[in-house]
Amino acid sequence: MDNLSDDRTLLIKNKIDELSKVPSFLEELIREWGLTDAILFNLNLAIEEALSNTILYGYNDSNDHFIELSIKIENRQITVIIEDDAVEFDPTTLNDPEIFQPAEKRTVGGLGVFLIKKLMDNVKYKRVDKKNILTLTKFF
Repeated sequence: MDNLSDDRTLLIKNKIDELSKVPSFLEELIREWGLTDAILFNLNLAIEEALSNTILYGYNDSNDHFIELSIKIENRQITVIIEDDAVEFDPTTLNDPEIFQPAEKRTVGGLGVFLIKKLMDNVKYKRVDKKNILTLTKFF
């Protein structure tokens, strides 16, 4: 497994029902790569949260847009790159929510990004050529 190197890509439309394609894509990779259910669970949850945020809040029109999900495994590290042409949004700039405050005192939103940060070992964002590029890294 230390010498394992592979990468795959899934293209989905900016429609919420397209999220149903992601779990089977991930499960096939994780099984093929011989990784644990825990890694599958963490990746699936973080990716679904990132993609659903993009689909639900990222577009100002009803046109079809495509979101590219790329996953690479190398040197005991999984790198997930989500690239889209949605409105610019850098999740790494959000402050963590005050999760220990009562619900009525907390600001609405931000829990999904917080969850992504907790599940992944590294979260990076950049904007290139009018595209959001979110990179999630998980070590195993």
